[in-house]
Amino acid sequence: MRIQVLYSGGQDSSLAAVLLEPFFEVELVTCSFGSPAWKHAQKAAGAIGFPFRTVKLGPEVMDGCIGLILKHGYPRYGINYVHMKALEAAAADSEYIADGTRRDDHSPVLSMPEIKSLEMRTGAQYIRPLAGYGRHAIDALVKKHFEIVEGAAIEKSDYESEIRSSIMEKYGKETVSRLFPLEHPQSRVMRRLQK
Repeated sequence: MRIQVLYSGGQDSSLAAVLLEPFFEVELVTCSFGSPAWKHAQKAAGAIGFPFRTVKLGPEVMDGCIGLILKHGYPRYGINYVHMKALEAAAADSEYIADGTRRDDHSPVLSMPEIKSLEMRTGAQYIRPLAGYGRHAIDALVKKHFEIVEGAAIEKSDYESEIRSSIMEKYGKETVSRLFPLEHPQSRVMRRLQK
């Protein structure tokens, strides 16, 4: 059975892929709005030994995302919207789809009604292999399986970097700082330690 795993090149989506590997033929999928940021995920996918592809999301998805962020004054609903669109895009080519969202995540994360709607609309089964893991357990598993780099300015292929760039282009740096006030650490996988 083949599964499409949404992939940023970071530790969580990499760990999700490894946890699914015994049960599925894993393919990593990065959704992009057209920037070359997907290349960071492609490099990480190669480093951990999984096939990789990209899916381009249309400008209407970015516009919808930015509209939600501006409406609510923070990024959660916009990022969740993009995440749903990315899962829908992955589901167009697979019976099984997954991501690296964790138990303690606030965004992106789908509610149970959203998950059921996604599955009914697409016919794909959605799996969250990290949904039962807390931060400390994930950190221990990542340390065992990957060499990573971490920091606030790590280049990877997540939605947020393209969303920030688009908002900066349209509304300026002050708007980005207001809507994304907190910097959170990022990670990118450099290599797999064991298989």
